[in-house]
Amino acid sequence: MMRKSKRPGKAMTWGHFLLIGWVAFAGSVQAATSERPNVLFISMDDFGPYLKGYGKEQVIAPNLDRLMERSMTFDRAYCQMAICSPSRSSLMTGLRPDSTGVFNLATHFREKVPDVVTLPEHFKQQGYHTQAVGKNFHPAFSFHADVDGQPNLDDPQSWSAPLWLPSPPRYYHTEAGIADAKKVFARTRMRADETPDDWENYVIRGFATEAPDVSEDVLYDGQVTNRALQVMREVAALEEPFFLGVGFLKPHYPFIAPKKYWDLYDRNEIKIAENNFPPRDAPPISLQVHWPEARAQSDVPDSGAILPEQSREMIHGYYACISYVDALVGRLLDELDRLGLRENTIIVLWGDHGFSLGENSMWAKLTNLEMSTRSPLMIALPDGRGAGRHTDALVEFVDIYPSLAELAGLSLPEHLEGTSFVPLLTDPQRPWKSAAFSQYLRRAIPNYRVNPLAIDTPLGYRDYPKTATMGYSMRTDRYRFTLWQEDGNPDVIRGIELYDHQLDPAENVNIAGHPEQAELVAQLTQKLRAGWEAAQPRS
Repeated sequence: MMRKSKRPGKAMTWGHFLLIGWVAFAGSVQAATSERPNVLFISMDDFGPYLKGYGKEQVIAPNLDRLMERSMTFDRAYCQMAICSPSRSSLMTGLRPDSTGVFNLATHFREKVPDVVTLPEHFKQQGYHTQAVGKNFHPAFSFHADVDGQPNLDDPQSWSAPLWLPSPPRYYHTEAGIADAKKVFARTRMRADETPDDWENYVIRGFATEAPDVSEDVLYDGQVTNRALQVMREVAALEEPFFLGVGFLKPHYPFIAPKKYWDLYDRNEIKIAENNFPPRDAPPISLQVHWPEARAQSDVPDSGAILPEQSREMIHGYYACISYVDALVGRLLDELDRLGLRENTIIVLWGDHGFSLGENSMWAKLTNLEMSTRSPLMIALPDGRGAGRHTDALVEFVDIYPSLAELAGLSLPEHLEGTSFVPLLTDPQRPWKSAAFSQYLRRAIPNYRVNPLAIDTPLGYRDYPKTATMGYSMRTDRYRFTLWQEDGNPDVIRGIELYDHQLDPAENVNIAGHPEQAELVAQLTQKLRAGWEAAQPRS
């Protein structure tokens, strides 16, 4: 008896099973991917905690204020090193500076840890589209083209698409303005044995402040914003979730913002720092009293104090820059809402380190003091966890990597040297780290020469040590404690700092040398040298 042949197309072959399995698998992957939250990763350069929510009532930043209302705000968040590239390299790798080997603006972290998986790279490997606009790592900007051999410190393998930077410089000057700046620079910077050809080789940065009457789109950060909005619209149409880094340059020197943001403030009402003097009894090596970044601006005096009138002008400019970026952040938030992405996007905003506006007699960062190491950090979640709340738990920028990975449902790489702060989002007052750690390297100056652009070199120390000095700093709930020791030789101590934040929150008096503090200094020395692992929260 002949078997009846089956109609074509009805047989269930292994190919069909494989196809059905693949469709089911692909569907489950797509569903899992689409359920993962997007990440909008916003950074501001040289941005200290200057917002109303941090107690700075004079600063006008309504959009950052409303983001803070939607966010958990970390009132005591600390960078690992108060200078751009080391701080950003640490945050983006989840490694501390001693592990990245980055202590300056010229070293790429991949020179020491070539195979490390960065924060955006980890998201990329887990199915995210990662893209960056503006300064996220520390790239070589087009306006630095006249600095010989400045390396590009971006990390292309972290991103799904090439980094985008505007082509115009971040400085806004007319030709006449540049000429005036060069005249001032020549008059104040030339030594007796120099000629104009010598100072022409410097980068002429122009004036410390400027208020051009231009559209916000003309300046660098406005162009970053326009590109970020375009990218946001593009990535919103993708099937995979996105990690979008938007890096603003302001309020970094020089303090230049469109005039309308200057007009928000009455300069006569600008308050200058009350503690415009170095901490008493602080070791000289701990201070950055010559503020090379500030003095690189042509109209800042080459030595001596900045007088109150110019202090108000510079603070006015810094605040105007914050207000300018605030408006740009507002455009990002509005577009996120317009695209319907708010319900599935984590928003993180951070400053790469703090900044002093005359406090402790400084106009910079580059120290281990509170004003340099403390910076804003806020995170807004789609489910509203932590919204409008603050925590004074000690957190570190190396904690951002594991926290975002956990919030996105990603595994945690083994190399991380931070701790996820996710538990704080539901319980901001829970016991947490007993200390946060920062460090700063004072490099050796074997051949002293005044260079206003050597921003990690304290100017004026002609008797500076001929070997590098590393300052290791620890912020506990009550104290800031710092040991300055010969780099690589912890037995050679060149300075000790101890500030009691319960009695002296402005860090005006170093009490490390007071005899009655000897036992406390010994205890804190032991705790500092036990390191970050010993300070982790107990489960």
